Amino acid sequence: MRHKGRRPPLGGQVKNIPNLITLMRLLLVPVAVVMIAAQAWGMAFAAFAIAGISDGLDGFIARRFDMRSELGAYLDALADKALLMSIFIALAVAQVVPVWIAILVVARDLMILGAVIVSWVLDKPVQIRPLWISKFNTAAQIAFAGAALAAMAFGVMQGIWFEPMLYGVTALTLASTAAYLAQWLRHMSA
Repeated sequence: MRHKGRRPPLGGQVKNIPNLITLMRLLLVPVAVVMIAAQAWGMAFAAFAIAGISDGLDGFIARRFDMRSELGAYLDALADKALLMSIFIALAVAQVVPVWIAILVVARDLMILGAVIVSWVLDKPVQIRPLWISKFNTAAQIAFAGAALAAMAFGVMQGIWFEPMLYGVTALTLASTAAYLAQWLRHMSA
């Protein structure tokens, strides 16, 4: 029983640690974008790296200490999508990556969101679970964006690594889009 004026027990606050880390990652998104716009590449890379580390940290804490929550799952997905879409758009605007890859990354996530909304509207809610191809895709997108930011931050020319990573991300993004679309179509026709 809760009494007026008393603080919630420490256990209730501790369970919010992964969510607080995820919220911090969300707050780093505009910081990274502003740093890219200002061509402060070292700061942009640092913000992106901290966001990446926090992504692993919040998940580790949630799993290791059984602090998983439905809110945390939604916040984590939102933070990941906000970070990747924003970084790809900002890198495209800064002419570090081709515009078409930013469009592809954003279009994939908007397509998935649109499919979920249509499912709800048609009263056939779909539960989107990450597919293995999607996990590889996300990892590739993070690695590519991180490599592009690191190249800018440390003054390294886009070398032999750039095009293979670019086309690898393209292939995985297209494959992931197709896999989710197929899953959604099966669900909607069932």
